[in-house]
Amino acid sequence: MLTRIEVRRLSLPLTTPYHLSFGDVHAFDTVLVRLHDADGREGIGEATVLTGYTDERIDETWALAKEVADTLLGLPADAVRQRARQLGPRAPFLATAFASAAEMLAAADVLRPSDELSVPVLGTINDTEPGRMRAQIDSLCGQGYRTLKIKVGTAVRDDAERIVAARTHVAGRALMRVDANQGYTPADAIAFAHAVGPAGIELFEQPCTAGDWESHMQVAADCPLPLMLDESIYDEADIDRAASLHAARFIKVKLMKFVELERLGAAIERIRAHGMEPVMGNGVASDIGCWMEACVAARHIGNAGEMNGWTKQRRSVLLEPLAIRDGAIRVPRGWQPRLDDAAVDAGTLETHVVKPRATARGTS
Repeated sequence: MLTRIEVRRLSLPLTTPYHLSFGDVHAFDTVLVRLHDADGREGIGEATVLTGYTDERIDETWALAKEVADTLLGLPADAVRQRARQLGPRAPFLATAFASAAEMLAAADVLRPSDELSVPVLGTINDTEPGRMRAQIDSLCGQGYRTLKIKVGTAVRDDAERIVAARTHVAGRALMRVDANQGYTPADAIAFAHAVGPAGIELFEQPCTAGDWESHMQVAADCPLPLMLDESIYDEADIDRAASLHAARFIKVKLMKFVELERLGAAIERIRAHGMEPVMGNGVASDIGCWMEACVAARHIGNAGEMNGWTKQRRSVLLEPLAIRDGAIRVPRGWQPRLDDAAVDAGTLETHVVKPRATARGTS
């Protein structure tokens, strides 16, 4: 039974701004959930809210997090997961924070792998100035990354020239993923794809607005690049729709859309059963969510994961930060995340704690 529920609103500054088609991200807006039970166990979960990736907004998410926390005292972990399932359709990112914390509290098998984990991940090309971009490519390839990701979705001609220049400098050392983050019209996406051509490009991600299937299918009808859907995929019905329309070769999923680890694994296998290739990972998530996704990826994913959000943070929230060696997340056998309380405190904007004694209840 839960004896303490703590939720925190965090701002986690990034080392450099993360460039997206809908604006630069300077810090992660994260809700941290910590659950404690009568046996002294702790489970942690997170929701990093980026409006545009989700309809959720940080102010509303924080208010809802406190409301949910107030209902959980004395409940077992399974009941918390059930509450999270009910919340999922309304606020999947926040629901995931509570559900995954409950799964960790209950020692879910997927979070306790029997062997050391080695999960290949991609490197992000974030520099746009040509000289710095080339230097970043060399650095990433030198670190062992074999898949690189670069953002587009602003100006077709400039984007295409930058991708061609990047591909020329990569020179076959790595595959490239190109992510438009919903930034193109169908005509622009098609023009971009033809200007770039397929050589060395693993996939072209989410060219048009999430949920605008008509626009996406216009692109799919005349696109030389393998397509991937991301923001358009929120649940199993979206996976089935993409398959029925032959909308994409690749489908990306994130833990924060599927609420529970077991459901995420099932969604990945559903994608594969439809003859499409699953990709997983959240580039806008802290150490906690990235670790959980790496655990699932080790069981279900065969390509480079995108769970590299924590590498963008100035400071890890874990005492023992996740490590990347030779382009892969390496997690020693038996490793479990432990929060760095000083780092968490440094990023905390607000805290809400629920305990058995009414006097301990409140917001600070």
